[in-house]
Amino acid sequence: MAFSSGTGKGPMADINVTPLVDVMLVLLIIFMITAPILTHKVKIDLPQPNPNVIPPNNPPEPIHLKIDQSGTFYWNDTPVDEQQLKTQIAVIATKSEADQPEVQIDAADAVPYQVVARVLADAKSYGLNKIGFTDSNGQ
Repeated sequence: MAFSSGTGKGPMADINVTPLVDVMLVLLIIFMITAPILTHKVKIDLPQPNPNVIPPNNPPEPIHLKIDQSGTFYWNDTPVDEQQLKTQIAVIATKSEADQPEVQIDAADAVPYQVVARVLADAKSYGLNKIGFTDSNGQ
């Protein structure tokens, strides 16, 4: 009993550090193995900007398409029906991509998804590329 420090009449109050040392050694080995891996460089081919493409100086004003709870469309605060909306989208889609204004859709919370999906499908079918979403606060 070389390690006994008492008379042996009570419970041992020493902390068993053997599991702690085992865990620390395992973590040390893991870090020793993974540390060299983290120093290797990974080559990534990022897209480079095209110097031939010049962004437009005066981008066109965005068009605000609001859809209220009843499903009524407002094209820049002017009420339009679904056929007039398709005509407006077709007119915008005929412009070149640089001249196309962004259509910002602001749908009320109570609008069914199918109404918005129909607008998006119409925009896609006419080839409209710039579509965004906003809320009533303009965010």
